[in-house]
Amino acid sequence: MNKRFRILIINPKTTSTNICIFHNEVCIFKETIHHETSMNNLSEIDQVVSERKKEILQILNDSGINMSRLHAVCSNGGLIRHVEGGTYFVNEHMLTDLRNNFNGIHSSNLGGVLASEIANGLNIPAYIVDPPVVNELIDIATCTGLPGIERKSIFHALNQKYVARKTAAELEKKYETTNLIVAHIGLGITIGAHQCGKVIDVNNGLHGDGPFSIERAGTIPSEGLIALCYSGVFTQEEIVKEITYNGGLKAYLHTDNIEEIEKRIHNNDPLAKHIFEAMAYQIAKEIGSMATVLKGSVDGVVLTGHLSHSKLLTTYIMDRVNWIADVFIYPGEYDIQALNEGVLRVLRNEETSKIYHKNDEGEKII
Repeated sequence: MNKRFRILIINPKTTSTNICIFHNEVCIFKETIHHETSMNNLSEIDQVVSERKKEILQILNDSGINMSRLHAVCSNGGLIRHVEGGTYFVNEHMLTDLRNNFNGIHSSNLGGVLASEIANGLNIPAYIVDPPVVNELIDIATCTGLPGIERKSIFHALNQKYVARKTAAELEKKYETTNLIVAHIGLGITIGAHQCGKVIDVNNGLHGDGPFSIERAGTIPSEGLIALCYSGVFTQEEIVKEITYNGGLKAYLHTDNIEEIEKRIHNNDPLAKHIFEAMAYQIAKEIGSMATVLKGSVDGVVLTGHLSHSKLLTTYIMDRVNWIADVFIYPGEYDIQALNEGVLRVLRNEETSKIYHKNDEGEKII
């Protein structure tokens, strides 16, 4: 008889924290806690963790959750040093980097610390799974053409690897023996070439590499970007904000509401149709480039993320890429399920948890 495991999942956001308890693969408790203070308003991560830990434990206690029945606590990984994919035991090295915001301030940095604080009180392990800084790039994929600047791996690793595993199962294969192209399409867009369990190439959607999205400008011709930087119109901080949060569909169509944009297309708005198709075109082009990375040996193309709910968008994309391989669509994000299943694989001895090492040099990517 298979052993039954109970896992607490914590997913911190800037002003809220999602908590779930899983009984094996079944979610038996789910709650979103809204906080009066956000991480951006506080300089010390430990102060935020202390407040959120208290609120989490209070909610669980008020809901009658028997904490002694938990086997592990898990959270999304933060902006730590580059690591390979997998499930990591939260150790002191990781906690130090999370508390120091090693690769930048982000709400996800709270996760590992929160998980550890709660787990320590219960004498059970704390884990993170596939943080956004997963780096499995092959060496040739890091070159840019300008010495001193290398391509970095920052992407939706947690969701990408989860849906890749699901697709491999649909194909009756193991993730570690499957070649897939996975496109996470959301506020940011990252498209990865998954070769036998490793993401050997992926665009850095955070730093402006790849297709434009709802609010991100994506890859911009260097000459035009340099001219904009020296135009005197923007400060460095403002230009980063402009291309990260005010670009893409929002810049062209003055809205980030996909339903509104699709309604405009339905009502024969030529600009809305042109820009929406242009985004689909860029996504498809990036998928096509990843097919060359895999040398044409592609078992499936996977579309996931919030925008993959859009039938119009996925149709535009599939029309250009379905010759590569069958297209699988997993709308939305599956971070919570991915965290749970990552820990289950360790508890069931299907995988060994990985150890986070802290070298002297580290690697700054933000």
